[in-house]
Amino acid sequence: MTRRITIDELLTGPAIPIADVRTPAEFAHGHIPGAANIPLFSNEERVKVGITYKEESREAAILLGFDLTGSKWSGFIRQALEIAPGKKIAVHCWRGGMRSAAMAWALDLYGFEVSLIQGGYKHYRRWVHKMLEQPYEFRVVGGMTGSGKTRILTQLSQQNEPTVDLEHLAQHQGSTYGTLNRLVQPTQEQFENQLAARLSALNPAQPIWIEDESQSIGRCILPKPFWTRMRSAVLFDLQVPLDQRLAALEREYGGLDRDFLVECTQRITKRLGPEQTKFAVAAIREGRITDFIRQVLVYYDKAYLKGLKWRDTTRIIPLELKDTDELKNASALLSVAQTHALAQTHALAQTQVITQ
Repeated sequence: MTRRITIDELLTGPAIPIADVRTPAEFAHGHIPGAANIPLFSNEERVKVGITYKEESREAAILLGFDLTGSKWSGFIRQALEIAPGKKIAVHCWRGGMRSAAMAWALDLYGFEVSLIQGGYKHYRRWVHKMLEQPYEFRVVGGMTGSGKTRILTQLSQQNEPTVDLEHLAQHQGSTYGTLNRLVQPTQEQFENQLAARLSALNPAQPIWIEDESQSIGRCILPKPFWTRMRSAVLFDLQVPLDQRLAALEREYGGLDRDFLVECTQRITKRLGPEQTKFAVAAIREGRITDFIRQVLVYYDKAYLKGLKWRDTTRIIPLELKDTDELKNASALLSVAQTHALAQTHALAQTQVITQ
């Protein structure tokens, strides 16, 4: 049995396996998180079908499509059984056209209960853009590099606080050293898909904890509406002593490959300055990691303070911390946030009394 469903019905209903029948290249560029790729055509085959459609006719393209897939159908069904052994599956292509219709027909014939997604991946991308434009209330965790922001965010998540870990979604730590010489970033489109999926899993009525970031996290760019809302949100400025930040950063970056550290440092020569870069590179090569980090922090600390100047100072809440203990600091952050929220509620009530 085949039924047509909308993207909203897919995403709000009971979870079912999703088969994306677009080409491997289309899938790699961006896909619904959790979907499996069962490509009806290879990248090259899709090009041939497209040329035939344009230069000959729709009918000729359909015939070519059947010629190209003729021996593949049993394989498609076996792949579908692997991802959906219960024989309930959702299917889509780019815009809910012939590719997904053909796959749905074959799976239906075999005995699957098929949900054919109307509008396909194109409608999913519309949903993503809509999600990223929602008026979320953010609580931004700020602080200079090495303040333990990401670890605190993780701790908040473990305490069931609504959080979005942008660095995890972008697979990048945000600085020139952000890949840690091992992380591989998603495409911009897939980053947006994963961000929208994470936001949809949270209660929109609750404030969302998020780490302060520049608009670009490595190669991933935060969409303008989302970024603008982050910049106007309340920021909790974690103020951690320099020696504690140095120790935390040495634990995080001290074990990385030295050639990687040198290469990354040389990429920001214009920002650090030639002499400062020369000093930092020498410190890396000689194993003086603390000296290297201390030198680089001069630049990153200045950049952070410059960013604060662009924010509304009335929406910056300082929080002095003695060290980088994430459990203790997460509790302190929650306490300050609660106090701030109560003060805002009281101020709003006073304003309403005055205007009555």
